[in-house]
Amino acid sequence: MEATTIRYTDFIKTKAKELGFLACGISKATFLEEEAPRLEKWLNDGRHGKMHYMENHFDKRLDPRLLVDDAKSVISLLLNYYPSEMQTENAPKLSKYAYGTDYHFVIKDKLKTLLEAIQEEIGEVNGRAFVDSAPVLDKAWAAKSGLGWIGKHSNLLAKQTGSFFFIAELIIDLPLVYDAPTTDHCGSCTACIDACPTEAIVGPYVVDGSKCISYLTIELKDNIPTEFKGKTDDWMFGCDVCQDVCPWNRFSKPHNEPLFNPHPDLLEMTYKDWEELTQETFSKVFKKSAVKRTKYVGLKRNIEFLK
Repeated sequence: MEATTIRYTDFIKTKAKELGFLACGISKATFLEEEAPRLEKWLNDGRHGKMHYMENHFDKRLDPRLLVDDAKSVISLLLNYYPSEMQTENAPKLSKYAYGTDYHFVIKDKLKTLLEAIQEEIGEVNGRAFVDSAPVLDKAWAAKSGLGWIGKHSNLLAKQTGSFFFIAELIIDLPLVYDAPTTDHCGSCTACIDACPTEAIVGPYVVDGSKCISYLTIELKDNIPTEFKGKTDDWMFGCDVCQDVCPWNRFSKPHNEPLFNPHPDLLEMTYKDWEELTQETFSKVFKKSAVKRTKYVGLKRNIEFLK
């Protein structure tokens, strides 16, 4: 191993920490052999519901070299979003990741800064930043680079930190020191499978996306099927049940990213406030939020469905 490769790797990991990332792992940019048949089966079984975009760019999802010319390394990064305060008990629930500013903006800025720092320190390095907005299997890459293992709920889990974090990547054309995957620590636990309100976790490590409350309240643009009436557990945007019940999340610590702090009004809003939500309040409370993805009409639809 060349001394410069080790030095570059150390620099990248140190810089990632400085930028507030929870963890940074690196893996070799190659074809994801194990994931290919799994992804194909998941799509063939229709587990993606109406997320038709999942069928696109199949090859690119499995090979980062098709996304970045001469890609050598996939740098996976985790950013904590676990909040220090939660919504009031008597209210429709919002997934914790959506409390503050839309993570796409926050992470993209950090990744841009990291890539610029790499280029400044090392020279001409080409690469692209990804925050779940392109065909990249982020959980697979994070697991490959030793940042955790894929839990039975199909989320990435880490022993020290749980799962309340975002995953992002920098794919670059620079060879680095690669990390080794960790082992699975779910054991015989089935807490997430047992607790899922819609039985979307159809088996260990297999989620039927078309039954997932996050899919129903965010991705699905049609009316929510009546078969889920009374089963969405008061979630109006996303769902955290499988993470909330996971024993590893007892190690979750509040984030220290000011941009992820919620709008002051958000946590105090009651059931009545949400039912009477106006376009004006929606625009104010969710000005730069990921909740804008459902738009006002989508959130109103979700709240109505809970009645």
